[in-house]
Amino acid sequence: MSDNQTQIDAHNKATERFIKLANKMANEEGQDIKMISAALMAASGVYATFMAAGNQGFLAPQGIERVAQVYRNNLGYIQERKKQELEAQGLEPKPMAEVSGDAEAPKS
Repeated sequence: MSDNQTQIDAHNKATERFIKLANKMANEEGQDIKMISAALMAASGVYATFMAAGNQGFLAPQGIERVAQVYRNNLGYIQERKKQELEAQGLEPKPMAEVSGDAEAPKS
């Protein structure tokens, strides 16, 4: 197996573990899915900051833009895949123009 495929497999496995944990929090613990989604994004931001700047640093504005762009690109890829999956099932994908409910960042 190539190094690239090994990385893809590890990425997919980690993603599945996060989704299973989120589903457990929602289904077994009764936590709100909007809160879980916000917490996952917050955890991602904390970890991206650590990856880029370590424990003693933080992201400068350009670093924030870079992380946001990577996230934006990844989200676009995920949505395109989701659309293709729905079409393959013979369904008509319905894009949502806005996020429902409170989409603001948590207040500190």
